Amino acid sequence: MCGISGVMYTHANQQISTISKLMNQQLTHRGPDASGHWVAANNKVALAHRRLSILDVSYAGHQPMSDLSKNIWISYNGEIYNFKDLRSELKKLGHVFKSNTDTEVIIYAYIEWGIDCIKKFNGMFAFSLYDNYKKKFYLCRDRYGIKPVYYHITKNKTLVYGSEIKSILEYKDYNKEIDKEALVEYFTFQNIFTNKTFNKDIKILEAGHYFEIDLSSKNH
Repeated sequence: MCGISGVMYTHANQQISTISKLMNQQLTHRGPDASGHWVAANNKVALAHRRLSILDVSYAGHQPMSDLSKNIWISYNGEIYNFKDLRSELKKLGHVFKSNTDTEVIIYAYIEWGIDCIKKFNGMFAFSLYDNYKKKFYLCRDRYGIKPVYYHITKNKTLVYGSEIKSILEYKDYNKEIDKEALVEYFTFQNIFTNKTFNKDIKILEAGHYFEIDLSSKNH
């Protein structure tokens, strides 16, 4: 079990690093082996990661991880069961790997096939990915929804996300409030079947879904 969290602003924010680090601290229990943090040069995107080392326990598996050009960055939680087959296929296509992780396979699968690469993954995953070439941000969840990722979108269109809600609660501009509709749903069915949570305006990314946000566009 690892943990991901981060922030995406539509405009540069000089406090993004501080905010992201505070959010990441809330996930220490999910990844006791290492902590990673990366902020885009435009101060619009921050990716953070707590690591439980399983595949390639060396520093080569540290996250957030990038491709060799350092333009594609990812923070990932999960396991891609067919990553060795995909790695072999990508090596034949000319891609060079520096680690033995499934994380790096996701990066080069994205470079080769775009976001449609997720259709090739047999596994469980939740990841955020930033493409500095295209200025695009992605937040993705596996088709069965095994790995959770929660998110909150503020009134000024800031996206805050994490493997657990407690990361989002650390975001100072979030006003803590109970979602009464979710509460009624739970008391009625003993479960919540929508993407709501008990925290108002914090939702869970639905299984098999992803966000694609174009930061080069004026209309986010």
